[in-house]
Amino acid sequence: MIAALLAITIPGFTSLEHLMKGILDFLHTSVGLPWAWSIVALTILVRICLVPLTVKQIHSMQSLQRHAPEMKEIQKKYKGDRQKLNEELMKFYKENHINPAASCLPLVAQFPVFIALYLTLKHYTHDITGTWLHVVPNISDKGTAHWSGFVLLGVYAGSQVASTYFMGTTMDKTQRNIMMVLPLVFITVVSRFPVGLILYWMTTNLWTVGQGLVTRRLVPKTPAPKLFGSKKEPAKELPAKRSSRAQPATNGASEERKAEDPPKPKPTAPAQPRRVKRKKGGSRR
Repeated sequence: MIAALLAITIPGFTSLEHLMKGILDFLHTSVGLPWAWSIVALTILVRICLVPLTVKQIHSMQSLQRHAPEMKEIQKKYKGDRQKLNEELMKFYKENHINPAASCLPLVAQFPVFIALYLTLKHYTHDITGTWLHVVPNISDKGTAHWSGFVLLGVYAGSQVASTYFMGTTMDKTQRNIMMVLPLVFITVVSRFPVGLILYWMTTNLWTVGQGLVTRRLVPKTPAPKLFGSKKEPAKELPAKRSSRAQPATNGASEERKAEDPPKPKPTAPAQPRRVKRKKGGSRR
């Protein structure tokens, strides 16, 4: 329903629908893939095109995770002033080159593809038909039309929760739990979509899960900066630690300086002139 309303209010989606139909026709006719596998191939092509945005998303999530303690301190400091809090957070983002909106770019970029595929499956129901894995009888039917649709819905919900788990590491714990529960709530809405659309979103979620696994293995974790006044290292003890650490350094430097300088010879007293005793008569011995 939401997709249909958007298609009515935004004329540009008609061009996207024709483009989507042309891509699916090419994958089905020229490449020789069945319609269901054409949708899977379309999903993979879309995700490959979104790799640059995905890289930005990963870097943004790492920056947010690295600076999370500092942002929490800002939130505590300006808890009562919402406007001042937003100003300080925007200033902090600008100083540290953080773009919090980058984490949403892949999802926003997929929205036109999702709408175009929905309209294509809706308007070309008699053309885009076929089974998938000999389980789904018709990819143009609704998700609740066959028992296999419920299986796909279960896989969709599980893959959505898994993708949120891997890609939502920087979210607040409460927000992350809500995002993991939302797919279970939206099953009633997604079940009204064609099976081909569920297949597209399920493939997208599985790609995201694989992407999260690869990211965790290849990208090193960035340690969070230590803040003054934390429980591990209180701010009051910091000057004492610095002074105690600085003392051995000066002592060691002085000892090295003493070792390098050669020992100075001790001053000796000048030799006294020898006294000669004189005998009476003026002769010397």
